[in-house]
Amino acid sequence: MRLHQLKLEYVPDQDRLLLRLSTDQNAEVLLWITRRCVQRLWAVLLDMAHAVPEIALQPNPEARRALLDFRHAAAVSQADFSRPYADVPRVYPMGPEPLLVVRVEARRGEKGQTLSLFPERGESIHIQLDEKLVHGLLKLIENGVKKADWNLALRIGTSSAPVHADNERPTIN
Repeated sequence: MRLHQLKLEYVPDQDRLLLRLSTDQNAEVLLWITRRCVQRLWAVLLDMAHAVPEIALQPNPEARRALLDFRHAAAVSQADFSRPYADVPRVYPMGPEPLLVVRVEARRGEKGQTLSLFPERGESIHIQLDEKLVHGLLKLIENGVKKADWNLALRIGTSSAPVHADNERPTIN
């Protein structure tokens, strides 16, 4: 099965993000992503974005950050965020209720990078992500966090982890 479409939306009643993953065979997996999980997922996805050889091989950290920002902007501009999530009959191999993600990992293998999401119960979900999908997912998370008003400042190219918006001002002595 191949990934067909992703949708990430904030669900106020749950104070969670709902990640919907559909495949080319009309299977769908529903996952709850908490604020805490977003912090870990963001760091893992940024590590995946930094792992692209053109970025990773840059000797200068500022050049790496600038190149990451550039590649992120290019990938997001090419993505089609306007297409609605296909509302077709689906099968739910992991059940019709969303599973709570409690752990996130990334691996690099022969076929590229794999994002692994581990639910509280049941089997883990492994998603092959190319560079465009990594950046698209980063953008979806950024949009979802804004709607959730979780007070996280998620940044591309400037940090490997989320920064709490309350701590944005530098301390001057």
